[in-house]
Amino acid sequence: MEEDGSSSVKRLRCSVKNYDWGRIGRESRVARLFSLNSGLDVEESRLYAEFWMGTHESGPSFLVETLENEASMGSERSESLSLKSWIEENPSVLGDKVVEKWGVNLPFLFKVLSVAKALSIQAHPDKELAAFLHQTRPDVFKDGNHKPEMALALTEFEALCGFISLEELKDVLQNVPEIAEVVGSAYTNQVLDINYQDGEEKLKAFMQSIFTQLMSASKDVISKALSKLKSRLTVVEQLTEKEQLVVQLEKQYLGDVGVLAAYLFNYVKLNPGEALYLGANELHAYLRGECVECMATSDNVVRAGLTSKNLDVEILCSMLTYEQGFPEIMRGVPLNPYTKRYIPPFDEFEIDRCILPQGASADFAAIPGPSVFVVMEGEGKMNAASFEDVVREGDVLFAPANTDISVTTASELHLYRGGVNNRFFEAS
Repeated sequence: MEEDGSSSVKRLRCSVKNYDWGRIGRESRVARLFSLNSGLDVEESRLYAEFWMGTHESGPSFLVETLENEASMGSERSESLSLKSWIEENPSVLGDKVVEKWGVNLPFLFKVLSVAKALSIQAHPDKELAAFLHQTRPDVFKDGNHKPEMALALTEFEALCGFISLEELKDVLQNVPEIAEVVGSAYTNQVLDINYQDGEEKLKAFMQSIFTQLMSASKDVISKALSKLKSRLTVVEQLTEKEQLVVQLEKQYLGDVGVLAAYLFNYVKLNPGEALYLGANELHAYLRGECVECMATSDNVVRAGLTSKNLDVEILCSMLTYEQGFPEIMRGVPLNPYTKRYIPPFDEFEIDRCILPQGASADFAAIPGPSVFVVMEGEGKMNAASFEDVVREGDVLFAPANTDISVTTASELHLYRGGVNNRFFEAS
């Protein structure tokens, strides 16, 4: 091992978040990963929502330095040095191009999510708005960075994402009288009269008007509308998928405007191994399932429904892109027989998904930026410069820039890597 150890793969001890939409106890993959990663017991009555791997101050990771015998189970470990501090002391681990672009900080945040009930209807601000919000309301918006993100399904995973098409919007206004009533006949009639020939900007303006009118309605108006909706759907013989979802959301969030708003969004279902990416100012809400998530290093969220947290309806309605139509579903690009890469249109991150069958091996070629690996299932051996060790479920490892990694396994191994988008290096 080199003297400063900065060229070696590092084990990480990571953070957990116990939000009220998380899964309970050992039903949560996040809980199981965190327990294995930290050595702490799972609290069976607690809700475990997110497992954070990175340098964000709201959920930092720490280097695991072995005091005596790194490979032996139950060895004492020191966690005093955060990954962020260590990177600041050893900026070369990020690679020159990453430091030049983003400074001495990991540009991405890697997570695992366990979702039992809907997250808030939300969007993440672009860099300009994020900087403004952080400056004016630092208590709510903790950093000045944007937060494009990508969710890669571990199980069947459901989300609301982006606005429905014009045809679907017209159908909603004609067949969901509760929404038409809240929005008002003037807006409803205008939308029913427009078509694609009116131009994209006009369509977006109408969508913004409808959405803003709905989200800005008083609690009393929304409560009455939801009561009517609930009564109407109770006597419907066969509910559509969207209607079934709305009924479920109404049980989770009584009297919440987000229940009605769900009609305006695309209902997306991902199979394991499928991914969805979300740019800045794109509206979404995760509904249920478990996923690996990667994003720019930020925790900025603007919410407007399906939550008991602080709402910023005016900001959300003004910041959205109002793009319409179904989002792109990514299925990954094969790198080898066992590994697929998911490449969103953002510089900060990409994800590799490696499912190794028993007795197989895979190589992760050196790249000019850092990587974070998480072992989701199984056990194997990882080899890199100055590092050779068994890795198993719950292990999280940081690989410096320009590190060749090889993994072998005697049992099936599920390994995920978050890293800087390779397109960034190709372009620069």
